[in-house]
Amino acid sequence: MEQSQGENISMSADMPANPTAAAVHDDRRGAISATLVNLLAPVTLAATCLFWGLGPTSITENPTTLLIFSIAIMVWIQGLELLFERHATWRINLRELATDVFYVVLLYTAIAWAVVTLADEPLLSLKGMLGISTPWMLDLPFIVQAVLVLFIIEFGQYWMHRLMHNFYPLWLTHAPHHHLTQLNALKGAVGNPIELFLISLSVVALFDFSVPAIFCGLNMLNVISGFAHANVRSDPPKFYSFFFTTIRHHSLHHTALSYEDTRCNYANSMIFIDRIFGTYREGESSVVGQDERKRLSIYEQFMFPFQPAIDAIKARRTGAATLSGSGTGGTQE
Repeated sequence: MEQSQGENISMSADMPANPTAAAVHDDRRGAISATLVNLLAPVTLAATCLFWGLGPTSITENPTTLLIFSIAIMVWIQGLELLFERHATWRINLRELATDVFYVVLLYTAIAWAVVTLADEPLLSLKGMLGISTPWMLDLPFIVQAVLVLFIIEFGQYWMHRLMHNFYPLWLTHAPHHHLTQLNALKGAVGNPIELFLISLSVVALFDFSVPAIFCGLNMLNVISGFAHANVRSDPPKFYSFFFTTIRHHSLHHTALSYEDTRCNYANSMIFIDRIFGTYREGESSVVGQDERKRLSIYEQFMFPFQPAIDAIKARRTGAATLSGSGTGGTQE
């Protein structure tokens, strides 16, 4: 009898005293964990602003710091995909990662050089010739300057992106980006080089911002766009998602439903611009891609804008060869 009582005591010690309370406790822990994950984007954005706003100028005015911090942001968000996966079908593999890294390197080298040489430097020369000066901007609070840099870049990107979806020649440069069959942290850099150049253009060079504010604005764009492409199970709170683009907004823009269904949520980082101009749509898509979701190789992405012309030339040559063959056959008969 004593042994039986001991066993009962042992069994009851292993069991929760109140199963309902234990379930509530687990639910609360789960809710807290989900809340923390949902705050990843705003916290990362805030940390970025603090770094550039409070760091010593010897660091924050150094272009090398911008490159290092940009890489750190990409590594951070890519790493979060491994911990908080959103869709198993978007899981990164070595092939996808290698392609993404190739395009990131391309964007930060050849594309960056082309933008500086063909756009930024001519704008600076034009600014000097016309005597354009906005020194009062340097007196604005740091965070206001950084947000203005972000807005100026994003406003131009919004209209360029929208034009690409409504003007066929430009769509040919942008379409490779919509052939992505999964979204990941670095996918914002994947696309045809012509598109990457066009979407990188801005008029920030015409204004007098502090160097740290410009770098901060660029990194804010990196953070928001990175999370907007990332396979991370994070749904930022409303105060963030009302103003900034999230994976929900951008996955809908990449939906595989149809081309027409992609003509929304053009903003790369500031979704409130879509709200203002009537192109915002609510929703999310876990299946992304275009043209029967055909994944393009790097070569196919590079050649995509020229493919219609190449196909037309091939068809013309084939037709000419057929006519020539028919004519020769008739003469022999």
